[in-house]
Amino acid sequence: MTTAMTTATPPPVAPAGDHHDLAIVLFAVIVLVTLGITLWVGRRGSAAEDFYAGGRDFTPLQNGFALSGDYLSAASFLGVAGLIALYGYDGVLYSIGFLVAWLVVLMLVAELVRNAGRYTLADVLALRLRRRKVRAAAGGASVVVTLLYLVAQMVGAGSLVALLLGTNSAQARTWTIVAVGGLMIVYVTVGGMRATTWIQIVKAFLLVAGSVLLTVLLMVRFHGDVGELMRQAAQHSGAGQRYLEPGLKYGATSTSRLDFFSLGLALVLGTAGLPHILSRFYTVPTARAARRSTMWAIGLVGGFYLMAIALGLGATALVGSAEVRHANSAGNTAVPLLALVLGGGNGSTGGVVLFALISAIAFATILAVVAGLTLASSAAFAHDIWAGAWRGRPRRRSLLRRRAVPASRPSGEAGGEAQSEAEGKAQREAGERQEVVVARIAAVGIGAAAIAISLFAQQLNVAFLVGLAFAVAASANLPVLLYTLFWRRFTARGAIWSVYGGLIPAIVLVTFSPVVSGTKVALFPGVDFHWFPLENPGIVSIPLGFLAGWIGTLTSPEPADADRFAELEVRSLTGAGAA
Repeated sequence: MTTAMTTATPPPVAPAGDHHDLAIVLFAVIVLVTLGITLWVGRRGSAAEDFYAGGRDFTPLQNGFALSGDYLSAASFLGVAGLIALYGYDGVLYSIGFLVAWLVVLMLVAELVRNAGRYTLADVLALRLRRRKVRAAAGGASVVVTLLYLVAQMVGAGSLVALLLGTNSAQARTWTIVAVGGLMIVYVTVGGMRATTWIQIVKAFLLVAGSVLLTVLLMVRFHGDVGELMRQAAQHSGAGQRYLEPGLKYGATSTSRLDFFSLGLALVLGTAGLPHILSRFYTVPTARAARRSTMWAIGLVGGFYLMAIALGLGATALVGSAEVRHANSAGNTAVPLLALVLGGGNGSTGGVVLFALISAIAFATILAVVAGLTLASSAAFAHDIWAGAWRGRPRRRSLLRRRAVPASRPSGEAGGEAQSEAEGKAQREAGERQEVVVARIAAVGIGAAAIAISLFAQQLNVAFLVGLAFAVAASANLPVLLYTLFWRRFTARGAIWSVYGGLIPAIVLVTFSPVVSGTKVALFPGVDFHWFPLENPGIVSIPLGFLAGWIGTLTSPEPADADRFAELEVRSLTGAGAA
């Protein structure tokens, strides 16, 4: 057995001196490439369908890469590996929850959403429940979910660049968050969904390739002996054998075990309610393509999380939990530090090159995901809240009630109707152009809000922050979506109650949880006003979302419209009339 395997590696630190230049150059290349894609693709179309759905002409393979690119965020590459490096077995449980969630997406959501919607989650609801309040509720919930997710990505960016610059100063993280926020606004306002999709594809390829490279180097370092890797990880974890057993983070008390169950529930159910994932199903031409996209995504995501487990163990074995925690208290920099060691250590050219390469890939990951999130939130605001709820739109005739113009109709009357239809089409196109302008303005506002919130959340683990976003998505979006698709008696009141019945409790419980106050790593560590003991509200807020929708439907003064449910059922299952 080699010395490198039996003795602790000297604690690495971030590259210093002239090596900063190499890492910064790679970061600059990533930014320039993504900006180039945005500017090139952004000129190809400015219609609403191009901005929201990328023209609906992506292949299942392309969309599968884009889906995995949207999903494999900083929480996956930085947060999950960091949690494994700090907490071992309990950190692995995060990756299991993230992966299992895709089975829910594949079986219950992908095809039906593609057939029943147009651009957003609220489109699915509006096909059956044509009320402005329903659109406003669904759009508002989508904005909240994506905003929470955005905060996680930007916190990860701040940690990464601060490590790259060899400093743990709040000022470096702050400027990084501001810069990432500015870039994501440019990506969305200029490129729309088409540019964002291509950025996701490039990012997913880089992320998988970088993970494969690190995993291969790690296995070579340990001669393919996974058992020795785990033993070394336990030795340098500071917890001994407990590192490889359940309970290091969640098993100390009954409250912590309940907190983990709540987190797992949120992770498994939340993916099917994430707005930026649902909107990606509209970028392919058919429901069959949406299903195949999901299968590609499952393969890519599953392979990645297997490698993330190995990288987390490798970070503990070769870097050590203490050094990972010293570099970033939440463990967000474990993978770049591991890359530094695998490349030859601090001061070596190979170490710095690999460190800079992996950091640049992680930065590309963050840029791509924040672009997708910003697009989803701006679309929800412009398409659902502004156009659908506030401004309102003419109701379209039901698919099952449409009738052809009789052939015997006088030519003058038919000509007048044709002119009327042409005028209506022109008005719709003008309205859609106006809507895209509002979406671009909304991207600026949402980006500014995400920057402001991120500045207060810099010490929280990004995977944990994403867990909160999943909890809100599973509480507010998933119940109303499933009820709309599968419950014949569901009403507009039930939809509104379901959204707010999950959204409001989730936000309230998070506000009065240890995440916000009462602990050293809370948003406001100096005060304590928490009364909810769990860090993740999913175990309470998700059932409340389903319960509120059920009660709202039973107490609704108006019965469900059977024809509209039949229209939704036909369209979701067959694709008849789908955009």
